[in-house]
Parts: sequence; structure tokens; C-alpha cells
Amino acid sequence: MTLATPDTSRSPSPLGWSLTALLREWSARVDALAQDLPDGTRGYQVLSAVVHDTPPSQAALAARLGIDRTVMTYLIDKYVDCDLVERQADPTDRRTRRIVATGKGRTVLAELDARVAAAEEDLLAGLDPADRATLRRLLERAADGAAHDEDRCAVVVQGMDAVTAPRVRTAR
Repeated sequence: MTLATPDTSRSPSPLGWSLTALLREWSARVDALAQDLPDGTRGYQVLSAVVHDTPPSQAALAARLGIDRTVMTYLIDKYVDCDLVERQADPTDRRTRRIVATGKGRTVLAELDARVAAAEEDLLAGLDPADRATLRRLLERAADGAAHDEDRCAVVVQGMDAVTAPRVRTAR
């Protein structure tokens, strides 16, 4: 049996490794910052979606973030108990409840957003400020091209789930 000689004329692309390493580190930092919220980083994504978007229905929020509707019910219950969000009747459909951030929820999110921004600056500290700005702008453009019609929060949740999921090794 003759083994094929590897092609060493080209270097492998470091893009996958680079993106994975940055996402893994970003996720670890956000996990640490969001540990006081119910359900940590997932809760941070929920609260962020509630604050930064039109008050969604609970079902729409679950679908948008890729969270099972039953799980979302329990998560929203925790946030209501912590006075971070409240359920309000939808003025156009009394059967639907809108999820709306409370003043406390907005304050908590603003503080957490500031800490996440600082963690991101620290993560990218190896780059000068102009390069950081360029990297952010280019990554956003590339991501928009790859996932233009996708919900940004859902993409983040899926990416974080992929980074933290146990790896299954396959035999070669």
C-alpha cells in the first residue's frame, strides 16, 4: 500500500481556528459576566432581545432564539420573579402576552452590555484600536453576507451552543 504524499505547497486556512478560538474565549467571558442572571448567557440573550427589539410575544421570542417554548416559559417565569421582565397583554390580541423589560431589567442589561463591551476590548487587546474597529466592521460584513436573513441573537445562541457542546469523536 502506498500512502499519498501530502501537499505541503499550501498552508491550511487559519480562519476556522481563529473564529473558533475567539468565539470560545468570548463565550467563556460572557458566561462569567452573566453568571448572576437566571440561565446565564442564554438569559442574557433573552433579556437583550427583549430590550433591544419590539416587545416580542413569548412564542415569537422562543422561535427567534431557537429555545423550546416550554423552556422559554420557565425562563420568562424566572425573569418575572427577578423583576427583570413582565408579561403584558398585547393591545391587538388579548390572548397574546408581550414580554417587556422592567426598569430594573433595562438597568441590569445596560450594566451587563457595558461589561461585555469591556471584555470584548480586552479580548482584542492584541490589536491597536484602529485594527479592532476594522476587524469588527469586516466580521460584521462577512457575517451579514453569510447569514443575512437570520436573526442575530439566534445565530449567537446557536454558535455558543456549538462551542460548548460536547465533542463527539468519530473513528477515522
